[in-house]
Amino acid sequence: MKILITGGAGFIGSHVVRQFVNNYPNYHIFNLDKLTYAGNLENLKDIENKPNYTFIKADITNETFINNLFEKHQFERVIHLAAESHVDRSILHPLAFVNTNVIGTIILLNAFKNTWEDNFKNKLFYHISTDEVYGALGQTGLFKETTAYHPNSPYSASKASSDHFVRAYGETYGIPYVITNCSNNYGPNQFPEKLIPLFINNIINNKPLPVYGDGNYTRDWLYVKDHAVAIDLVFHKGKNLETYNIGGFNEWKNINLVTLLCQQMDKKLNREKGASEKLITYVKDRPGHDLRYAIDASKINKELGWKPSVTFEQGLDKTIDWYLENEVWLKSVTSGDYQSYYDRQYS
Repeated sequence: MKILITGGAGFIGSHVVRQFVNNYPNYHIFNLDKLTYAGNLENLKDIENKPNYTFIKADITNETFINNLFEKHQFERVIHLAAESHVDRSILHPLAFVNTNVIGTIILLNAFKNTWEDNFKNKLFYHISTDEVYGALGQTGLFKETTAYHPNSPYSASKASSDHFVRAYGETYGIPYVITNCSNNYGPNQFPEKLIPLFINNIINNKPLPVYGDGNYTRDWLYVKDHAVAIDLVFHKGKNLETYNIGGFNEWKNINLVTLLCQQMDKKLNREKGASEKLITYVKDRPGHDLRYAIDASKINKELGWKPSVTFEQGLDKTIDWYLENEVWLKSVTSGDYQSYYDRQYS
């Protein structure tokens, strides 16, 4: 089976590529990635020479290239992860998110449709999305697969649009698809613009920890390796034309998460108790900031038997250890464009 994974050099994508390359030697995995600031082939050094793995540097918005690629390789299945994903960046540059997340998805859908036409038996277009398409929750309630869409940022609006196009292509052209909407991922190899790796890096370097607003924004956190296993299960056992929510059953207020992170970092760095918490700095809130996300992942649990393998405390401990053991990787990605972005966003 020839499987195209888009965005496979990124954070989540690299873990998914590794999951499939290592566990399914009879599949050939083609990893297509543009290698923007968040894509890093060092994330996949351990599998880059495997016989069932091929990397392709390309942009999913290059329609001619994508069409030719599908014509050449006849991909039977697609796992589509490539996306612009950082909310703060979407506020600064919304058109970039429309171009990649919406237009890029449509180009992939067209190439898939035109390759197989009406012969979709044993084919699949698997679209990876986010819980942010549902909008914000109050103090109670959970996002279900049937929750109405209500995106509040350019990022979530672009992902919501791409979700709708995948479903529309299923209804109009008969394309077999599944969609998963996941909660906040964390773990090894995450680019340090996101909260956890950003704060780990800042604590290491004794830099301020910029907490938006009052710090009471609440998120559900999913360990990335658990997410990769869930994607594997949905890919092989998920029902056609279905949506599955994937969450970590780990709701944390940002300020409580940061406090826990500081405590664990102080122990691992042999610092005085409370030293890292002194770095916490409250900064101006971002526009359209959703108060709370929380996923009801009971469907994937009941139908496919998936559940997280670690608690948040365990996953956070593993994550911190990885970054402390890979400071060379961390330093290599926290330079150039990222530094200018950081200064612009948080100074």
